[in-house]
Amino acid sequence: MMSANEREQSTRAELLLAIETSCDDTCAAVLDGARILSNVISSQAAAHEGFGGVVPEVAARHHLELATPVIDAALGEAGVTLDDIEAVAVTAGPGLIGALLVGVSTAKAIAAARRLPLIPVDHLQGHVAANFLEPEPLAPPFLCLVASGGHTLLAAVREHGGYELLGQTLDDAAGEAFDKSARLLGLGYPGGPALEKEAEGGDPEAFEMPVAMARDPGLDFSFSGLKTALVYRCRELGPEQTAARRADLAASFQAAVVAQLTAKLRRALRRNPWEAVALGGGVAANGPLREAVGRLCEEHGVRLKLVPIALCTDNAAMIGSAARYATPIAYPDYLGYDAFASGERQADGPISGDIGPKSAHRPLV
Repeated sequence: MMSANEREQSTRAELLLAIETSCDDTCAAVLDGARILSNVISSQAAAHEGFGGVVPEVAARHHLELATPVIDAALGEAGVTLDDIEAVAVTAGPGLIGALLVGVSTAKAIAAARRLPLIPVDHLQGHVAANFLEPEPLAPPFLCLVASGGHTLLAAVREHGGYELLGQTLDDAAGEAFDKSARLLGLGYPGGPALEKEAEGGDPEAFEMPVAMARDPGLDFSFSGLKTALVYRCRELGPEQTAARRADLAASFQAAVVAQLTAKLRRALRRNPWEAVALGGGVAANGPLREAVGRLCEEHGVRLKLVPIALCTDNAAMIGSAARYATPIAYPDYLGYDAFASGERQADGPISGDIGPKSAHRPLV
């Protein structure tokens, strides 16, 4: 049952400008309640491709260059101006601290100039909240698997404003594993889409890959051992055979990642009854994962919510969605607000999208 605060927040229909700069995508969106009026994403993938991954300093500099034109594009696409905006939302963390500071500083400047409220948002809550957007918004309770380049977790979503952490990765995130393995196979960056495309021509049973923590009774994840296994396979094959069998290696690796994610999801469904399952994060755009989770949900008789691909990867619309259920900070209280890169590991308990001014020290997943 929704709290009085949730009911008030859920009925709030205001024009909201949202900004997301947690990693290497500069994003801005305009929302009218749960309706997306614009959602602009400027990717920096080309700037980082030569490095095989995101360089934090390069990402921050590009955000500085792109923030204003991306926000202008979002406003233009929505057919509004800054004078129409009633609140500004921004990703406060976790993420790359330099990149986050660009977004937070930009949001504070826009909000302060018009004495608008500022709504800082937890990036992970944003991935969960993407499921609240139109069309066909999903209302709690539901089980949500968030898998991205920086995070992998399983969440029990019982209210719009937060979630309970059921399990998380103990080392590498699923998306990070995809990126690093793609680089090992010479597939370039970003690795997830490249590895998936290469795997289409391969045999997922060609190489035996470990499905980590398959016998562990918990709901945590681990992908470091799988990456190591791929390194050993490539060493055994040598450069020529690795290149010749790259599709099989990619398919086998991808199958192991999908198997672990779905195994933990299946375990969670068996522990407690759920009416719906949702996916979030960049890895949620992976075709084989979406298909596997679809079969799993059909097997258990639960609804599967798949947001559009554009809402899986980092975007500002999901930040705006989370902001609808978070507490705004009034001017001038947010002028001293700071971003946070990460926090202490939290084993369990609720994670909220409501982040106060002292959130730099708040425990996070």
